[in-house]
Amino acid sequence: MDQNNTNPFVGYEYKEILVPADKASFYLDCYENFGWQVDGNIPAQNLHSQMKLCMKRDRKIINRMELTRLQRHFEACAKEIETLENSKTNAAVIKSLIVGIFGTAFMAGSTFAVTYEPPMVILCILLAIPGFVGWILPCFIYKSEIKNKTQKVQPLIEEKYDEIYEICEKGHSLL
Repeated sequence: MDQNNTNPFVGYEYKEILVPADKASFYLDCYENFGWQVDGNIPAQNLHSQMKLCMKRDRKIINRMELTRLQRHFEACAKEIETLENSKTNAAVIKSLIVGIFGTAFMAGSTFAVTYEPPMVILCILLAIPGFVGWILPCFIYKSEIKNKTQKVQPLIEEKYDEIYEICEKGHSLL
């Protein structure tokens, strides 16, 4: 046994997280500020739109309790950002679907009017017009709703990112 061993034993704790693939670098950078490092033994796995990251940190890290508290605060902020990002499209999708369904209902009425014996062509035309509008309008509603919601939500997202950077700075100072 070599008495001049320059690599002392280090016990690690391990963590696996699932993050959006487009934000994997952001998460890795942030977790480093809480003492985590990428576990080189296990490569990151790309799972469709998500990425599985495997990390480790020294079990005897100084200020472990405070770093863990800051890490939980970071994770809560990151979850809020994800929720805010999703809220951009949720209302837009719902409104577009409702208008599209009404358009489809008018088209169904138009179809029934034309297949009725004798065919009611005037009623068919009158029902087809809002039907086509109901099929075309959702695209414009979707884009407009996303634009409006993004303008409202983006400042909140930026505030959360600022909060995350402050948390990471505090964590980094404890290392």
